[in-house]
Amino acid sequence: MKQSTLCPKFEKGMQLLGKRWTGLILFQLLSGPQRFCALEGALPVSGRLLSERLKDLEKEGLVHRQVFTDSAPVRVEYSLTEMGKALTPVLKGIESWSQSWIELNADEMANDSEE
Repeated sequence: MKQSTLCPKFEKGMQLLGKRWTGLILFQLLSGPQRFCALEGALPVSGRLLSERLKDLEKEGLVHRQVFTDSAPVRVEYSLTEMGKALTPVLKGIESWSQSWIELNADEMANDSEE
């Protein structure tokens, strides 16, 4: 078996960010703290998978989950930690790159306008 020459930290970072929907969740949180329902409404992902990804991101230290018990029902907000905010230039760079280089076909443009 061939030994990997990648830096283990880089490899772990890419595995974390490469999980489906993770980048979009982080990008959505760049605008500030959001409730679960706002994230669910903004992203084309199931509630179950969104919850799973948010738990993963919280466990890895990228997202902070804050529970407000002073209201009924209990309110939960998600925000980026300092570690998560450190990804801002990376995510903004991907946004800029995609605006310059990615072209959508007619079907993708129709789906984009429906969301």
